[in-house]
Amino acid sequence: MKKVLLSRWTKVLLFLICLIPAVKLGWREFGGLIPLPIDVITHTTGDWTIWFLGITLSITPLRALLNQPLLTRYRRMFGLFAFFYGCLHFSVWLWLDKDFDQHDMWADILKRRYITVGMLALALMLPLALTSTAWAVRKLGYPRWQRLHRLVYFIALAAVIHYYWGVKSDVRLPLLYGAIFAMLMIYRFIAWSRKGSQRGAAGAVSHTT
Repeated sequence: MKKVLLSRWTKVLLFLICLIPAVKLGWREFGGLIPLPIDVITHTTGDWTIWFLGITLSITPLRALLNQPLLTRYRRMFGLFAFFYGCLHFSVWLWLDKDFDQHDMWADILKRRYITVGMLALALMLPLALTSTAWAVRKLGYPRWQRLHRLVYFIALAAVIHYYWGVKSDVRLPLLYGAIFAMLMIYRFIAWSRKGSQRGAAGAVSHTT
């Protein structure tokens, strides 16, 4: 398993797999086949944004549960793909839905709450994407970089709310996504609590010795 996770070809293969949804959409829309309805493209790109957010947030618990710390090598790639599909989702709205009509766009942002929270989620993803490099970690310092990248929790929440408010009737899928993200956050809360308890115990021992 370690050899597979360390292989550059594993990362290349995963990268290509992550591109498949975008390639399929592009081919069906612009490759001479029957064009897809805007709603289909919008929902597909939105779903993949949330899925990659979920995959990114799943790396930490999977790393612990499977005892595979090398899984962390793939977290940045999945996070960047979440941003990539989020940008595609936004571009569909900007180009195919609004046709770059600034007046119509601002009216939607100000009047439709699901658009407002969706724009907030994308805006919060931008600094995370820009600081995803090792250079950014060194420049910011790991503690500050880590605090910044905890914005992903708010992004995931905003993405679920955006989806929930955006659907007209069937809310089962956004509720499922919300439940998954809630479980991931509960895991993190438990992990943070245990670390805090361990630090407190270590501090108590050091004071008594």
